[in-house]
Amino acid sequence: MPGLSDPQSESGVAPIRVRLIVTGRVQGVWFRDSCRDQARSESVNGFARNRADGTVEVELEGTEPAVERMTAWCRVGPPRARVDSVSVERIAPVGEPGFRIR
Repeated sequence: MPGLSDPQSESGVAPIRVRLIVTGRVQGVWFRDSCRDQARSESVNGFARNRADGTVEVELEGTEPAVERMTAWCRVGPPRARVDSVSVERIAPVGEPGFRIR
């Protein structure tokens, strides 16, 4: 599907990538699955994974507006989650296709 693996090809805008560390009650509450569904609806690529310290790490790659919308979604999360904080780090895009749960 055009735009999913290479957002620049469809929009003409270079993608950005961010790494988020989400803290709070974010494991065991469908955070990663809901994040994947939301990312797919925004045509954002990347991944979400649980970390041993109880946080969730999310990397998002896409157009800046779509990544900003996804970052805002991660600050709230799905209904059963309680997000306490989200740290955001801008990193280099890698061209990763799709969005996966790791």
